[in-house]
Amino acid sequence: MSVDVVTQSTPELVEAMERLIPQLSRSAPALTAAQCEALVDQPGVYLFAFRPDAPLADGTTPILGMLTLATFTIPTGLRAWVEDVVVDGDARGHGAGQALVEAAVEYAQSLGARTVDLTSRPSREAANRLYRRAGFKLRETNVYRFSGE
Repeated sequence: MSVDVVTQSTPELVEAMERLIPQLSRSAPALTAAQCEALVDQPGVYLFAFRPDAPLADGTTPILGMLTLATFTIPTGLRAWVEDVVVDGDARGHGAGQALVEAAVEYAQSLGARTVDLTSRPSREAANRLYRRAGFKLRETNVYRFSGE
């Protein structure tokens, strides 16, 4: 299994976004090429891509999973948040999610983040198991969202 930080937008990345974003959110549109470029160029934001080690039957090694790590500095230190973890339905259950999360945590720590946070709905049972296996602990906190509606 291979996980890399994406440093440039490519047609392959755009295709992966078109395939994976609908599996992450029914309401979020896939990113255009320009939006992919803006995402990977954004300071403090790191897009991780998972690929299989061995080519698929068609000979390709497509992006089968993604994770976004957002980092920012505040007065109490460098913070890191994991967002938008998605693994292609056909690749789930084979370690892709674990590899993505572990790579992001290691990268955040290498940048100096003492902690890495994420949120996950309780109904996403498999994802919550993954995060616990990766060493995340459930925090007693409230998460608030202002939607501006």
